[in-house]
Amino acid sequence: MDEIVKQLPQKAREKFDENKKFFAKLKQKPPKNLDYLMQGLHTAEFAKTDCLQCANCCKTTGPLFTRADIERISGHLKLKPQTFIDRYLKIDEDRDYVLQQVPCSFLGTDNQCAIYEIRPKACREFPHTDRKKFQQIGQLTIKNVAICPAAFNIVEEMKRRVNSKQ
Repeated sequence: MDEIVKQLPQKAREKFDENKKFFAKLKQKPPKNLDYLMQGLHTAEFAKTDCLQCANCCKTTGPLFTRADIERISGHLKLKPQTFIDRYLKIDEDRDYVLQQVPCSFLGTDNQCAIYEIRPKACREFPHTDRKKFQQIGQLTIKNVAICPAAFNIVEEMKRRVNSKQ
């Protein structure tokens, strides 16, 4: 897995223009069954992908923390929300709460998440490949294929399936 993760940014750069064109076209005219297709591709890929062997998302990027995330996690850690914010978060250029640093402070050396059961919504949904109206998150997906090997594989298979029907 380490070698796959190491090669992923280069592979994503090589596919960038192709993916950008594909997602622009997909946004204009998504296939009728796109959500169904994405659910199937997502389920099939994650049946054979063990995120604990990778955890690249936790090592290289930080999720957005909603107010609900902050309340839930700070309560679990027995911290006041502001103490949690001061200790772990910062406000980014979009005025969202994000981690002060990566890798994530809650990621263990075994790639286990110390707050897995109460992790932020963005972590629960990553890499967003099973999201409804998938065609609306092309830019996000293009970023995620450079981080997540599963997302890369899902997008490559999606392109094959969608392009073969046209």
